[in-house]
Amino acid sequence: MDAVRERLVNGPDLRQRALSYGAWGALGLAFILGLWRTGFFDFSMIATGLGKLGTVLAFMLPPAAHGYFGEFALAIAQTLGMAFLGTLLASLAAVPLGFLGAKNVIPQWAFHFGLRRVFDTVRGVDVLIWALIFINVVGLGPFAGILAIAVSDTGVLAKLFAEAIENVDRKQVEGVRATGANRVQVMRFGILPQVLPVMLSNSLYYFESNTRSATILGIVGAGGIGLQLSDRIRVNNWDEACFIILMILVTVSLIDMLSRTIRMRIINNPDYRP
Repeated sequence: MDAVRERLVNGPDLRQRALSYGAWGALGLAFILGLWRTGFFDFSMIATGLGKLGTVLAFMLPPAAHGYFGEFALAIAQTLGMAFLGTLLASLAAVPLGFLGAKNVIPQWAFHFGLRRVFDTVRGVDVLIWALIFINVVGLGPFAGILAIAVSDTGVLAKLFAEAIENVDRKQVEGVRATGANRVQVMRFGILPQVLPVMLSNSLYYFESNTRSATILGIVGAGGIGLQLSDRIRVNNWDEACFIILMILVTVSLIDMLSRTIRMRIINNPDYRP
């Protein structure tokens, strides 16, 4: 007790302070070294880059569609379709995988460990890489983007669903089991009503996130508005590129607002039932 009281009064000893200052100093030095190695302190390069950026911005203004608004709108709809269908497929696949990956549903350690590693492997590959793979498998177009989003999000959503299922209230599950329900009925009436709002909330969040991801997928050949943007940048049609960027910003903002509204209603509604 005397040692603890002395430490509280006098604070950390000199050795601990030296270690703390040394760790923070090493971190700061590594940070500065990283900036230097990436050319952050090359002010001539930065000045040249800012000049080029100013030139590009000048070409962007004012934004114009030049009669391609209908084509851009169709590409935006294609991008939204990619995000929606990819997220829907991932959510549908993640529900049974989430139950299989939950410890309180499948208690076998080896099966649980192996399935979780599969989830880690699937979600460890970025959606852009999946898009490049599926473009070589099914060809250019939105179908490759849908598959890329579906596969990538399946690993993430399955992990999130499994963790939500593992944290359910056991009393409700035991109450359903006490009525003589079988395992499927226990999952349907004891577990699913508790986790469905969380599942829907996560799916909606990833839908709005995938709306942005689908734009990037189009740049690598998966179709949608990203392909239109890539084509305009490639031929230096910066005013049309700016118009497309503004359309993307408006679309993503609307999707974010709608998704957030639906998600909040689901989360804040205690009487919600499947």
